[in-house]
Amino acid sequence: MGVAVVGLGNLSLTQILPGFGEAKHVKVTALVSGEREKGQAIASQYGVPEKNIYDYKNYDQLKDNPEVDFVYIVLPNSLHAEYTVRAAKAGKHVLCEKPMATSVKDAETMVSECQRAGKKLMIAYRMLYNSAHIEAIRMVREKQFGEVRFINAVNGQNDAPSGQWRQIKALAGGGSLPDVGIYFVNAFRYLTGEEPIEVTGQMTQPKNDPRFREIEDVSTFTLRFPSGVFATGSAGYSYHENRHLRIMAPDAWFGLDPAFSYDNLTMQIGRKAGKANSMEERRFSPKNQFAVEMDHFSERIRAGKEARTPGSEGVQDHRVLDAIYHAAAAGGVVKLPAVSQLDSTRGPAVEEEKSGSNGFPSGT
Repeated sequence: MGVAVVGLGNLSLTQILPGFGEAKHVKVTALVSGEREKGQAIASQYGVPEKNIYDYKNYDQLKDNPEVDFVYIVLPNSLHAEYTVRAAKAGKHVLCEKPMATSVKDAETMVSECQRAGKKLMIAYRMLYNSAHIEAIRMVREKQFGEVRFINAVNGQNDAPSGQWRQIKALAGGGSLPDVGIYFVNAFRYLTGEEPIEVTGQMTQPKNDPRFREIEDVSTFTLRFPSGVFATGSAGYSYHENRHLRIMAPDAWFGLDPAFSYDNLTMQIGRKAGKANSMEERRFSPKNQFAVEMDHFSERIRAGKEARTPGSEGVQDHRVLDAIYHAAAAGGVVKLPAVSQLDSTRGPAVEEEKSGSNGFPSGT
């Protein structure tokens, strides 16, 4: 399937476009950029014809291009809704980066407009297409080490120069929480399959750092699930990179460190071994996460099936993010409606072939 990449920022240039080299079912056939010369340079590098270079004004003309089956939107968060709706009206399916939007209302509009146009919408939650996370889900759901009691995650970094668009609230919608915190908001939900019923939150916004004039720096929150699982997470923009996930059960703890990176994901398992403790480590074969998610979307479009992470998955994350912000602003606990069905916002699970370099554990 042909893909139009919308937005040629760092993520597109360093991860998504190179990912087409490993993809089996998609190819880049169009580019959308506000800088014509930049678009031409990238198009020549990836074999995209000049006629398939668009800007944001003539974006709607994609409707006349049969070489484009879906668009991949890689723009600042506040633009996701507009360009999703325009793509759907142009008759194209949409793969959109996370966070899906900057509000629940915009996220719901994206879903309804794609449904109205008869086009599929998938949110690019790359970890749900990653073998290490798929394995962690299996271990939780099959109660490999007993009923999970507690989950903890940290996702932070300290490398953004002042003035980046992610530090402008009107463009980003918030700070560390929707950018890097959303990874484990989503992970807590897909590991358990449940939706939280209680939320708390706290934020810091250092006054002496220009990066945080409009957005939060550290965001810390708790989620309580109907089964009794308790999850805590901390996201940040001002501490050295740390991206771990740890799951606690009666017979062992297990998790990933790093958990949310583009590569080198590693699982650790700690448990009793007689009177001592043992540590097991599993490494997963590398595979471009963006190639996997794009291939998945193309296969689901062809099959007429829902993607694993449809628009409803993104909408639910925004509802949880909203609750965390409200809890942080008001203090105390914010309650959310109970949902009895597991995986209520997700499409069918990703099927993986257990052969070759498919990303399953390569050793211990």
